[in-house]
Amino acid sequence: QVQLVESGGGLVQAGGSLRLSCAASGSIFSIKTMGWYRQAPGKQRELVADITSGGSTNYADSVMGRFTISRDNAKNTVYLQMNSLKPEDTAVYYCNADVMRSFWSRGDYWGQGTQVTVSS
Repeated sequence: QVQLVESGGGLVQAGGSLRLSCAASGSIFSIKTMGWYRQAPGKQRELVADITSGGSTNYADSVMGRFTISRDNAKNTVYLQMNSLKPEDTAVYYCNADVMRSFWSRGDYWGQGTQVTVSS
């Protein structure tokens, strides 16, 4: 099994910053893409940003220039630095990882979610 544990959420004023972390552990051979998604009340879960094992990144238009995704492959950890936060960034943020458990076994895993609340 593979577990993803997120940390770093909380309450912040508009314009502030937060840094999310997500550490993967368990039966891991390698991790391909890692990413962050978010889900606001009454809305569908959406991609915020993702990053490949080689470091290529992809961002939602709404966070481009404000959020930065990075990862430490040695620690199987992905980070999301969130700057210039806006009230519309308020959501539960979920970590996702595309994991190779062995050369032949692959799975898609989610963290439990961490709440980010931005007050105006």
